[in-house]
Amino acid sequence: MNLKLKKPIIFFDIESTGINVAKDRIVEIAFVKIHPDGSRDTKLQRINPEMEIPAESIAIHGITDEDIKDSPTFKKVAKEFAKLIEGCDLAGFNSDRFDIPMLAEEFLRADVDVDLKRHKTVDVQVIFHKMEQRTLSAAYKFYCKKDLENAHTAEADAVATFEILDAQIAHYNDLDDDVEALSEFSSHKKHLDFAGRIVLNDKDVPVFNFGKYKAKPVKDVLKKDPGYYGWMMKGDFPLYTKKVLTRIKLESMNE
Repeated sequence: MNLKLKKPIIFFDIESTGINVAKDRIVEIAFVKIHPDGSRDTKLQRINPEMEIPAESIAIHGITDEDIKDSPTFKKVAKEFAKLIEGCDLAGFNSDRFDIPMLAEEFLRADVDVDLKRHKTVDVQVIFHKMEQRTLSAAYKFYCKKDLENAHTAEADAVATFEILDAQIAHYNDLDDDVEALSEFSSHKKHLDFAGRIVLNDKDVPVFNFGKYKAKPVKDVLKKDPGYYGWMMKGDFPLYTKKVLTRIKLESMNE
């Protein structure tokens, strides 16, 4: 194994009802835990999303309402998942933009206190796009010299993502082999929330990254337009974005 680990790292992949992290739900999740000695553990779990799975999503992952009708809800397994990832780094393919935000939302909805921002994360897609500009199947073919069978099944995608990262480390002489450096290289460092609605500017001040107040300091906006906070809290924004916004609001009140 080319990847050097100081602690276990979990490669995970999510299949869902859609791509809107604020509204959609997980229907399947796979965890592949790689230990520092190279051994691995795998857990695959289907989830009842408590909503109908759209036909366009079924066409991608093949999981139907019938398939998950007897599966547990996320709330039933949330504490088990929290314990599973405790003390681990996290990795995935497009995970910083989708899988981690989706998982964070599910934990918040389940009232399980897990802050995924505290984990080192490696987004293998970001490394791939910086190096080669391809897709998951093409990445697997390019780095591992194999065709990706059963694509868009959570376990196959999670295992393939681990194999790709391991091959990337061997392929690029200038790519570090430890998780901390890989996390730094692949992360969106300026994002305070997973959706990128609130970011740090070049002075490390939290600013809005959308709408009429784009690039404006969050604290200044909340003082000038207090109603904006209420609008966002009632709006179609991810729960984690609202959590970050509330934290900044409370900080400004204590200044």
